[in-house]
Amino acid sequence: MKSEIQPFNIRSYLSVLPLFADLSDDERERLVRNCELKRLVRGDMIFRVGDPCDAFHVVVVGQVKLYVANTEGQEKIIELIGAGNSFAEAFMFLDKPCFVNAQALADTLLVSISKAAIYQEIEREPRLAMRMLAGISRRLHGLVQDVESYALHSGMQRLIGYLLREQEDSQTVSLPVSKSAVASRLSLTPEYFSRVLHELEAQGLITIDKRNIHILDVQRLARYEAH
Repeated sequence: MKSEIQPFNIRSYLSVLPLFADLSDDERERLVRNCELKRLVRGDMIFRVGDPCDAFHVVVVGQVKLYVANTEGQEKIIELIGAGNSFAEAFMFLDKPCFVNAQALADTLLVSISKAAIYQEIEREPRLAMRMLAGISRRLHGLVQDVESYALHSGMQRLIGYLLREQEDSQTVSLPVSKSAVASRLSLTPEYFSRVLHELEAQGLITIDKRNIHILDVQRLARYEAH
């Protein structure tokens, strides 16, 4: 980031993360000594396919995409990681190179925690391994649901399902990234994504204001998904 770097208290931040909240002050202090604060601008790469994985990362602010790309440069977004969420734990435990790319989609602040520090703390406190395993399992469950959706649901159903999941109390979905990135996450082309959004708008189910999508009738939209 180009703005002046502001102080950031890694110790306090780790204390409010569910993964580390139960650690003692001494345990957390040992982790902090092996943490690195990384400030990225939009487009910065965090790691690439084939890079060694010697740490995992927590997004403090910003957005990160995990993706794969073919030789022609076409991308498929595997996951979008927002503030408060971590990534790369599985690579770290596998002792294998990264098999996806990670890139900042916005100005992003990361806390990177070294593999060696995590292994040391797991030896001292096995419950940390259980919490990390739970997080990896939740991510795996989400990816299995994605595969099921791609195989069994139409593009229309996937997009509507996304809107229904992401709606806030105000029934508004604020896209965290560009429409093309969300489209890739849902395995849709950007053109199809935009076409479906405008079809739903024409049906009086949503209104679109740049990245903000307001759902006018949740129940009608859910029924439309079943068509």
